Amino acid sequence: MDLLALADFNLVARHGGFGRAARASGRPKATLSRRVLELEASLGVRLLERGARSLKLTQEGQAFHARMAPLLLEIDETVAALTSGKGAVSGRLRISAPLLFAQMALGKLAASFALAHPEVRLEITTEDRAVDMVEEGYDLAIRVNPDPDETLVGRIFLRDRLAVVAHPTVARPADGEPVAAVLRANPEGPASWRLKGNKHIAIEPRLYLSSMVMVREAVLGGAGAACLPASLVAYDVAAGRLTLWGDLDTPEIAIWALYPSRRLLSPRVSAFLDHLTAAFPKGTPDELSAYLVPAANP
Repeated sequence: MDLLALADFNLVARHGGFGRAARASGRPKATLSRRVLELEASLGVRLLERGARSLKLTQEGQAFHARMAPLLLEIDETVAALTSGKGAVSGRLRISAPLLFAQMALGKLAASFALAHPEVRLEITTEDRAVDMVEEGYDLAIRVNPDPDETLVGRIFLRDRLAVVAHPTVARPADGEPVAAVLRANPEGPASWRLKGNKHIAIEPRLYLSSMVMVREAVLGGAGAACLPASLVAYDVAAGRLTLWGDLDTPEIAIWALYPSRRLLSPRVSAFLDHLTAAFPKGTPDELSAYLVPAANP
């Protein structure tokens, strides 16, 4: 099968038309059309539905594009690594990351990575959903406690835990008495927090907020107690702005860096993984919390 024809089909499919693909690649529109026709003839399958003003992939074309696009990208990356002699770190790097981790650390991490690798065009999208990395074109995804996925591989680079904290003016309740609580989630959450050591704190929900950062701000304002990642509140506890009541008796939080298992590890993905390892050598909550410490005044 002609590799150039595959690449031309992938180009047309990605740009949604021969004209746009021609403008993006600088190749003649007629050449692209001819190469795709030749590919369809060799496969015996129609890949594109050609209308007077529009073009769309057939069902077979969609399936073919979904499988071929990552393979062609892998070939391009392999050739680039081989011809560079030592795997030059350059090109586009798309990363998906959860909102809280992005708010805490990714701004600084992105800046230091950009300074170290100026030839990489880094693009970071923050969202808490599990993206389809191949379908949506991501090179790396940062996920918290991800479900098993045989199409992805990666490593844990950070561990965290959940802690119950409150403003110093909020008194810790006696056994069985509820405390005003600031919660993230729906109103059908737990009626109490179980701390390590088999201690329970009954809660009376006061606020429901949609982000951990909002919950932390509300607790700092004295609205009640909350269960938050230790990394998010460690600096506040050390500074005396919050009081630590104990760690929640739940499994640890594992933060993973993942990439598609069928794709070779590109130099830019490898470089970002190394950057994460250098930033969090021990992978502890305190290392992540350090990103929230204000810079010292000169």
